[in-house]
Amino acid sequence: MKDRLKKHSVSIIAVLLIVILIALPTGYEDALIYQGTDKVKAKVISTDESAVRSSGLIQSGEQYCQVELLGGKFKGETTRAVNMLSGSLESDKIFEAGDIAHVVVSYGDGGITSVTMNDHYRLDKEMILAGMFVLFLILFAGGTGLRSVYSFVITVLAIWKILVPAYLGGINPIWCGILITAFLTLLIIFLVYGFDMKTISACSGALLGVLVTCILGCVFTDAFKIHGAVMSYSESLLYAGYQNLNLTQIFMSGIFIGASGAMMDLSVDITSAVNEVVHKKPDIGWKEAMRSGMNVGRAAMGTMTTTLLLAYSGGYIALLMTFMAQGTPIENILNYKYVSAEILDTIVGSFGLVTVAPFTALTSGLLLTGKKYKASVMKEKDAGSGDTGRG
Repeated sequence: MKDRLKKHSVSIIAVLLIVILIALPTGYEDALIYQGTDKVKAKVISTDESAVRSSGLIQSGEQYCQVELLGGKFKGETTRAVNMLSGSLESDKIFEAGDIAHVVVSYGDGGITSVTMNDHYRLDKEMILAGMFVLFLILFAGGTGLRSVYSFVITVLAIWKILVPAYLGGINPIWCGILITAFLTLLIIFLVYGFDMKTISACSGALLGVLVTCILGCVFTDAFKIHGAVMSYSESLLYAGYQNLNLTQIFMSGIFIGASGAMMDLSVDITSAVNEVVHKKPDIGWKEAMRSGMNVGRAAMGTMTTTLLLAYSGGYIALLMTFMAQGTPIENILNYKYVSAEILDTIVGSFGLVTVAPFTALTSGLLLTGKKYKASVMKEKDAGSGDTGRG
């Protein structure tokens, strides 16, 4: 009964936190760019490409679409919309009759003033994909899967509702990033273990690794002379009126935030392994328990560092192909600012993982072999053997 109450209390706290974060305003809901507009679905009835200029793969000019609005103030109305083409394959889109689009409707007292084609409508497919993910996660992992969904949702909301507005507000990105990362680490591991000594052990190891990653990231970002403008869309942010933001510090914070998930994963793995050893051998000493944790950490570190490498480099395949196609020398490639930034991300993040293993092995060895924890383990074993005997 007590264990059941403990598990339910974890879920209740998670749901309450999700509700609070959803209700929390960011302060940027009424951005000027979207005042006096309606953002709705629209069905493309016909298209007009007479004003589109083509040059090989590149298209520029305007594509005009006749659309039927499927929602908002003017639902059911048919109107003309414009799709602006800038000549960029990355950002441009071409619509065909029958497509469902996301449009921005500008209006005034006299009705619709203009309709701009924003992009293809994908929200329904995104919801289907997310629903499938949640369903299969709960189906195969049960209560643990449900708590994983809670942690996923809380992480997304915390980044969008707290971290991003704080950065836009000019709060120091390093300290803000550390606080948010610490909060999410404590919460996510708490959702895995509940109110337990294992939570303290795993969190301590993970946060010590995050601290090491933060220090190394700050030191080597300066040593590499990397400016935060290397991040995608950062210059657009400056031109939007946020010239006072410290992009370099935001880049620094991104290094340890990006690696914190893998650190949590490794710390939980090591803590769970040491906890299992303590349950099987309650009289084990802290040194032996720590060695067991280190053995698990050594096995996991090899794959974890490769995981970080693949995660960071997976989005740069086209860039690597471009370098090879142009015959760019390897020393030039490694010396480019944006390549150096990815190398910094990967190596510093991997360095943090390497330090998480001994930190977590030490904290779990010390905390999970303490007298109070061992007493609770023995109590659980006695209760289990008593239930077996009665059976």
